[in-house]
Amino acid sequence: MSKKILSITDLKREFAMGSEIVHALRGVTFEVEEGEFLTIMGASGSGKTTLLNILGCLDKPTSGTYLLDNIDISKLTKDELAELRNHKIGFVFQSYNLLPRTSALENVELPLLYNNTISNKDRRERAIHALEAVNLADRQHHTPVQLSGGQQQRVAIARALINEPIMILADEATGNLDTRTSYEIMTLMQELNTKQKKTIVFVTHEPDIAVFSSRTIQLQDGKIQFDKLNQNIHSAKQSLADLPINEE
Repeated sequence: MSKKILSITDLKREFAMGSEIVHALRGVTFEVEEGEFLTIMGASGSGKTTLLNILGCLDKPTSGTYLLDNIDISKLTKDELAELRNHKIGFVFQSYNLLPRTSALENVELPLLYNNTISNKDRRERAIHALEAVNLADRQHHTPVQLSGGQQQRVAIARALINEPIMILADEATGNLDTRTSYEIMTLMQELNTKQKKTIVFVTHEPDIAVFSSRTIQLQDGKIQFDKLNQNIHSAKQSLADLPINEE
């Protein structure tokens, strides 16, 4: 029997803008099972960012329920939410969010820096292992400025993996990358999903990125427009191989 990583039921989020109420989410319901690779799509104003913030335990819904690994986030304090975030979710952002004067290895170590239960030696070993998982062990002593955009995103993915989260939550993780580099990152994402069985929720506005996932949810005006399995999952590795050599 499949394990549910997250379960969202009739999720609503409202914001007060002066005298008006903005309905960012209008009753969203879906589940994600362990090992799924889900993309969430939607134009600006669709509710995508609001949903992302709730999924990442950065915000709480106005009403409805969100269970992350069977834990109801609405019942948690701010500190408990932070603890849940740090242990259950690996974040990957569009802008990488790396410390500029710090090596790749040290950037990956950051989430474990204040974990007193892990020794310095274990932290270093786990960081090296995470960099090996994204094929970047040979760049561990390079700073971000010495790395390409794609390599910086790989460091960010390694950092997301170091806590062994139950879910990787990626926010427009290919948004700043060219086509070739985007396909390289999606090849890595597919490998993490298929070989390491990582559950991935990938937020994007790009249809050509969504074809690499196993399922797509489309948001529009705070509601789910459709939620469908992708019958023809494209291979990012093959798409990368098919690009012309001079493709930008």
